[in-house]
Amino acid sequence: MSVISTSEVTSLLSPINAFLHCETPQSWIDEAQKEENLRVILTDHLICELKAAQSAMYLLRRYVADEETSKVLLGWLKPYEDFTYRHEGDWQSLNTKHLSKNVFNTEGLDSFKKDMLDKMVMLIKEELHHFYQVLEIMHELGFEYKSVTSSRYANGLLRHVRTYEPEKLVDKLICGAYIEARSCERFAKLAPYVSEDLGKFYVSLLRSEARHFEDYLTLAGQIAKTDISERVAHFGSVEKSLIESDDNELRFHSGAPRLS
Repeated sequence: MSVISTSEVTSLLSPINAFLHCETPQSWIDEAQKEENLRVILTDHLICELKAAQSAMYLLRRYVADEETSKVLLGWLKPYEDFTYRHEGDWQSLNTKHLSKNVFNTEGLDSFKKDMLDKMVMLIKEELHHFYQVLEIMHELGFEYKSVTSSRYANGLLRHVRTYEPEKLVDKLICGAYIEARSCERFAKLAPYVSEDLGKFYVSLLRSEARHFEDYLTLAGQIAKTDISERVAHFGSVEKSLIESDDNELRFHSGAPRLS
């Protein structure tokens, strides 16, 4: 893995920190860096990578793909879901799957849908590559994959999404922006406290995923009929509350741990 300089980390984090309304609490870092919590953090990180890909895939199926392509996409993602949620299949075989824009019928797509297609296909590829990399790290560390329950974080954001279009899509895209930005902030927060190899991996993810939140915001601004700054601020406040409030479990996006 490539080495990344402190100045580059600072540069990558600058827009992310400006976008987020708070930093990760020190209490989360204190718990997450403990060796006995590494399996849970890696496992939840793994699942988060898949969920990020699923969220992007949902957007493509809902707003871009025709019915036939939607079925192809569901089948393409199924082996990842079978492994993660149903404990079926060989994780090493997942590295052979590659998504291509060629499965989409782009005839008649407007500029917004074409932009969404480009951004979400790239995001899905990157998230699932990182999913596989985390599996490799867990295998090297001797961690057998076992499911963990989800944190309250994503649902805490999504319950504020409006139910009518295009506002629903705008809100979902803004939620995606915050989830991606927080992930990057936590990669950077964790990197100094874990092993050198794992730290380099987290920083490489920061480099790869740093633009994701901006991709989501760009799409939200393109589809909105009005200025989105108020909605961005609203979700920023919600996200801040989820991150800073007490949480009774430790997960990659959990709040301040109050563990018994």
